Amino acid sequence: MLSRRNVLTLLVAAASWPAACGLAAAQTPDDRLPVVATFSIVADLVRQVAGERIALTTLVGPDGDAHVYSPAPGDSRRLAQAKLIVSNGLGLEGWMARLIKSSGTKAAVVEATKGVKARKSDDAHAHGGFDPHAWQDVSNAKVYVANIRNALASADPAGREVYEANATAYLDALDALDREVRAAVAAIPPERRRIITTHDAFGYFKAAYGLDFVAPQGVSTEAEASAKDVARIIRQIKAETIPAVFLENVSDPRLMDRIARETGARTGPKLYSDALSGPDGPAGTYIAMVRHNIRAFSEALSR
Repeated sequence: MLSRRNVLTLLVAAASWPAACGLAAAQTPDDRLPVVATFSIVADLVRQVAGERIALTTLVGPDGDAHVYSPAPGDSRRLAQAKLIVSNGLGLEGWMARLIKSSGTKAAVVEATKGVKARKSDDAHAHGGFDPHAWQDVSNAKVYVANIRNALASADPAGREVYEANATAYLDALDALDREVRAAVAAIPPERRRIITTHDAFGYFKAAYGLDFVAPQGVSTEAEASAKDVARIIRQIKAETIPAVFLENVSDPRLMDRIARETGARTGPKLYSDALSGPDGPAGTYIAMVRHNIRAFSEALSR
């Protein structure tokens, strides 16, 4: 026969059992929508819209270069397990079509740039003749968000209201960011709105906001700058007194070091063009990246 103490012990244990089971369940794999994003910038936009409803995998992480990425052995498995795959498109991820085919995935695939007015490029290394860096214009990032919202709602209809609400709030934040960038550029003297960057990743920024960018590389980091291109840019900096050169987080610093050394141009802070920083860095999200870059431009060009 159970004593009064033993009965009380069993009752307490029984009462606490559901809570303990609930805690364990929260720590195990759940039924969130499995989504794969190709690289860090697209992944952040997906995260802003999806919140906690998805289990997100990013193939090319912070400070990684999607231009030259070589898929890892586990990437095919990640795609095979996904219900939705989000890429940039415009040829940025030249390795993606092969990876999708080899994975045998049945996931829906969406290109976040669908509907963007793509810039044509004469660069021999351009991606299918187009510049893929459409996110550099904040209004294009809004197109990304709309495509991501629609794709998530299609893959997970039960979460439609969440995705729509998150997207609406984030689109408002992007509108505010666009105004912030325009105000910052307007404060830079017009004669100083010229910059040297490592590769031509800011064409959409130039078209939208009015800064002029010169780059020794083309739109892809796969292309190495020729000695002729570097010499031409050095002459141009000296002739036109271009005030600052900037290194990007996905580029080899030696090229910019040489240009700065031979021209005397100021070396500005590191830019984040094709990838975010780590979460503890200055560009851990898309909005933080844009703010970091425009502040870097402003500091270098306004004096």
